[in-house]
Amino acid sequence: MGQLLYAIFKAARPRQWLKNVALFTTVFFTGQLFRQELFLNTVLGFVAFCFLASSNYIFNDVLDAPADRRHPFKKFRPVASGKLPVKIALLTSLFFVLIGLTIAHSVGPSFFLFAILFIILQYLYSMILKHISVVDIIVITAGYVIRVYAGEAATGLHISIWLALAALSLALFLAIGKRRAELTLIQGSGAMSPRDTRASLSHYSEKLLDAYTSMFATSTFISYTYFTFLERPLSQGLFFKNYGDFVTDIPDRKWMMITIPFILYGIMRYMQLIYHGKGESPEQVLTADLPLLTTVILWGASAMFIIYGIGG
Repeated sequence: MGQLLYAIFKAARPRQWLKNVALFTTVFFTGQLFRQELFLNTVLGFVAFCFLASSNYIFNDVLDAPADRRHPFKKFRPVASGKLPVKIALLTSLFFVLIGLTIAHSVGPSFFLFAILFIILQYLYSMILKHISVVDIIVITAGYVIRVYAGEAATGLHISIWLALAALSLALFLAIGKRRAELTLIQGSGAMSPRDTRASLSHYSEKLLDAYTSMFATSTFISYTYFTFLERPLSQGLFFKNYGDFVTDIPDRKWMMITIPFILYGIMRYMQLIYHGKGESPEQVLTADLPLLTTVILWGASAMFIIYGIGG
């Protein structure tokens, strides 16, 4: 019984729940993180999306089991290895989606609609859309964007258009990086062709994915930079309301510009990892690569201080 529960837990891919942190984008960047009702709604939304995402991961593993058994790393997944029987996997997937939708409904009607859209899109991706080149990247991107706007629905707040564009560009960058790393990994293993593991990979060349990666790495940097330049600062911080007494002020207090170097390094470091075949799972790269993880922590800490400390 313990081995079965562990297999279910592993198939649910808890590491990938990191993607659902995107739901906190709105409540964080609008300076409302410490409003209890909004924060709790976002947490509930996060939990709902974790169940929905895990439901799809398990369902996807059932569909991909034959191909995964030929993959150098995916063959160890619980369904592919036989540690999680198909019937139990499907029942677990159904159970998770029911729990996720129930929690989503408790958050609010708008959030519930985003949750339904998310899980339908994820199932369609697993069954059909992941086999269609370009469309597969767009659908992965849509999953990230839905999470961001579900965060809006959970709070009733709105983010700026430049931050939304930065989120979109980053989602495209991560999705394309995932494909580029997959291609590098498969070609390096020599044990199988790209078509054997994912049909859409056979329609991507290294040059094409390199061009895509460069394009959206650039758009991520530029859109985030514009966000820091053009976003109106909060009227005051929570911790240092009279920061002007000890910090030299600048026009419009564009202190978020301080976070730009972290974004620049993060993009460059992630691209470096992609070309070493380590970007197939962005959340795994984030938790395993110390320089990248440190950069994200420093970015988050500086953004927290600026938004909630000095209100910039």
